[in-house]
Amino acid sequence: MRKLLVLAAASLLMSGSAIAHSAKVAVTAIVEHPSLDAVRDGVRDGLEKAGYKVGENLEFIYESAQGNPATAAQIAREFAGSSPDVIVPIATPSAQAAAGATRTIPIVFSAVTDPVAAGLVATNEAPGANVTGVSDLTPVADHIALIKEIVPDVKAVGFVYNPGEANSVALLDMFKKAAEEQGLTVVEAMANRTADVQNAARSLVGKAQAMYVPTDNTVVSAFEAIVGVADENDLPLISGDTDSVGRGAIAAVGFDYYQVGLQTADVVLRVLKGEKAGEIPVTFASGSDLVVNKKAAEAQGVTLPDAVVERASKVIE
Repeated sequence: MRKLLVLAAASLLMSGSAIAHSAKVAVTAIVEHPSLDAVRDGVRDGLEKAGYKVGENLEFIYESAQGNPATAAQIAREFAGSSPDVIVPIATPSAQAAAGATRTIPIVFSAVTDPVAAGLVATNEAPGANVTGVSDLTPVADHIALIKEIVPDVKAVGFVYNPGEANSVALLDMFKKAAEEQGLTVVEAMANRTADVQNAARSLVGKAQAMYVPTDNTVVSAFEAIVGVADENDLPLISGDTDSVGRGAIAAVGFDYYQVGLQTADVVLRVLKGEKAGEIPVTFASGSDLVVNKKAAEAQGVTLPDAVVERASKVIE
């Protein structure tokens, strides 16, 4: 079932406010999980810091597609019909749905890995049309180096993903190239639905010495199923997002997705001030954190190297 949250609305101008108008911002995500929820919260809080306050001069609407692309398309059409000032789709499927629903309402996407490959923008430097946003392009070379450091005898890495997510396909291509450069092979495990995730993970047992989950919304939403397979088979699990480390991955180098949301809010503010979305270059998420989970490492038969623990920005005991 779809989930709808309308945080507030206001039609009157606020006297004495630094902002001379009210705004309507419609936000949607393909699914709910900690990283995408953090983006949403960062967008809302970033707007508030700039003077757009929910309940005063900001109508902030949020809907989740609950992992269903057809629902994402329906939400996008409804948003387009309600004429918000800006649509903020979180993750590639929702961004594609929004771009397909309107060519006039400004769209500022967030947490999209490769907006060019996804067909959202012409180029990152000059997006064109009515779309721009923030990319969370994963530092895959750093992830592979981390896997080799944690699992020194690794020869093959299992990559669990949904081939229906354009961002995951783009990440797979990048991951393969980076793995080859670092002397590793990649074993693919496909999961078209959350119900397929566990079996996809199980297919890697005996074929790979480590397992990797990219920022794939289908797979991350069923992350505990992968953790179960990793724990049962001593198959070290590395994730593409730091939020998943707290859910049972051994480690990740990734972004603080709340900060990604704040970066997205900065772009939304530029649009609200009158800039055309298609003329604003795509922004890339900045900063990266190393998070490790000692308990998960023990459960998956791994001893974390001291060097990894020492340079981690967060250690989960």
